[in-house]
Formats: sequence, C-alpha cells, structure tokens
Amino acid sequence: MSKRRTLISVILLVAAAVAVLVLLKIVGPKGGEESAEAPADMAVHVGKISRATLHRFVTAYGTLEPEPAGSGRAPADAEVASPVAGIVAHVVCVEGQKVAKGAVLFRLDSRVADVALEKAKKALAFAEENFERQKKLLPVEGTSKKNYLEAEQQLNAARSELAAAETDLALLRIEAPLAGTVIRINSEPGEAVELNTILAKIVDLDRLVAAVDVPSREAAMLKVGQPAQFEGGSTAADGVVVYIGRQVDNKTDTVPVRISVPKTSGFHPGQFLSVRIVGDEHADCLAVPEAAAVADSVTGETGVLVLVEGDRAVRKPVKFGLREAGLVEVEGEGLKEGMVIVTEDAYAVPGETKIHIIK
Repeated sequence: MSKRRTLISVILLVAAAVAVLVLLKIVGPKGGEESAEAPADMAVHVGKISRATLHRFVTAYGTLEPEPAGSGRAPADAEVASPVAGIVAHVVCVEGQKVAKGAVLFRLDSRVADVALEKAKKALAFAEENFERQKKLLPVEGTSKKNYLEAEQQLNAARSELAAAETDLALLRIEAPLAGTVIRINSEPGEAVELNTILAKIVDLDRLVAAVDVPSREAAMLKVGQPAQFEGGSTAADGVVVYIGRQVDNKTDTVPVRISVPKTSGFHPGQFLSVRIVGDEHADCLAVPEAAAVADSVTGETGVLVLVEGDRAVRKPVKFGLREAGLVEVEGEGLKEGMVIVTEDAYAVPGETKIHIIK
C-alpha cells in the first residue's frame, strides 16, 4: 500500500509541474512581450488652432435713467411744478402720452385772473385815450406840460399792469418744459396746489443712459467711446461708454460709469440691467477650444497644448490670453493656424503618447 501511495504522489507532482510549465509558456512570455513591445495607444478627440478676434469684458450692473444735462444739452427729464398756488381746473394730459415742448398739461382756475385781465385792458384803453387827448392839446396850449406827463405816466403804468395780468393768466397754463413722455401725474381736477407742487414728470425716452458701477480695478481699462453690450430688453442692443467718473466710492470701491442706450433697446427708466463693456480686444489672434487648454496654475495664465504629430501626441508649453465664447487665446513658439491639437482628452494625455483619432 505504501509503494502504491508513493507512486500516486509522484505522478501527481509530475502532472502539476507539467501544468505549471505549460502555463508559463502560454501566459508568461506572451504577456511580458506585450508589456515590453506594445506602446500605449489612446483614442482622442482633436481640433485645430484657428484665428479669431477675442475680447475682455467688464461686467457691471445698474439701472436705466434719463440722460443728465451736459455739453450744452438740457437734461432728458423734468418734474413739472406749479409756478403759483391755485386749484387744478383741468388735467390736459394722461400718463404715457407723448407731448411736445410747450404743450399745455394743466390749467389752474383762472376766474380771478380773467377779471384782472379785463380790468387791466380797460384801464389801458382809458389811459391811451387820455394820453392822445393831452398830446393833441399840448401844442395849442390847451393843457399843461404837467398834465401831459401825468397822462404819459398813467399810460406806461396801465401797460405794465396789463402785462402783469397777462403773465398771471399765463402762469395758470402749465406747459411741458421739454418734448417727451408723461410717465407720472400727481394731481387731479379740483385739487388745491401750492407754489412748486410737483404735478407730473416727463422723460424723453429716446435719451436714456445706463448708470452702472464698475470696480475701480477694472475701471482703469475703460475709455469713453468703448462699445458695450446690454443683457435683457425686448431687442438686442449695444451702447457706448459716454462718461467715466473720477471719484471712487470708498464704501463699494466702484466708479460710476454711464453708457448710452439705443432708441430701439426696449428698456424703461428705472429698469435694472447688466452690461458687458469691451475693455480689451485682440484681433486675429491664435485660439483653441477651451477643452484643449490645460492650465498648470491657479491663474490659468500658462499651461500646455497637446499637439498631434503623426500618430503621437506632444505636449507644448504655451501662454493663455483672452477667453470668449468657448475659445482661448494661445501664444507659443512654433504655433501656427491649422495645427491639429487634442481637445476633450488633452488633460489626460501624457507626453509622447501613441494615439489614434476618434472620427
């Protein structure tokens, strides 16, 4: 029995050894050859270096307001006040109505002023007749020089009183100081008003500006005349920087900036909006898709592009510039328009890697 068991054990050991040798021959050498000879082969997406015009924008927020006075132009809005105390007899305008400069907006009760005007007219007529009579009598010594001078003085006084009565009556017709749209009415018929009571507000809606606050560190790159893009409104609209303040608000560290608003913008006074001011422009610069730009620092000013050279990827150090609409400006030695680069997979591709392109 012991010899038989020994024989079986030997046979089992030999079989195990043969099996190990077979596995080493099949698996071991072949796997080693692949790892030593077959290089990595990555599938990548690619794009090309192109030329584009890129911008740096300064984003700011503010509200729409009427254009202030300046450069010999009157302000684009006015609060219509009563020049005298009285009672509102008629409101001739409505909110939203466009009015011309000089159009009557309100009429105050004029009954007392009408009486005063008629009285002044009659006094003037009497003074004129008396003066003409004295004027005819003086050459024939039918009157004295004193009477003539008194008649002349009474005539001048009557003329002044008539002018004053006409002025008082005119003040009861409250007119628009500028052409624009009535956006607010504060009074109604029968209401008593005092001197300087605000009755209405008029705004020239064709002369609006965006009053925004720009951080002082970004205001340094702004200049009058730079274009700006508004976000919002009923239609696309672009404006122009027309004013840059020189005083920095020490509480918000911002500078006031005003931007012109096109007539067709669809904006309204008091509306809140955001605006992008073109602070810098690089025309005809080399640019790549954002996915291709692999930054090597927090600021993102430097990094690498992965160029495609034949069937291999080569990492190229570059400097990054402006970013806009999914493109990034690039600068680097030897870069040219049309060069093929790795895009979506660039961050994961090591240098000198064999690749094949995903169509």
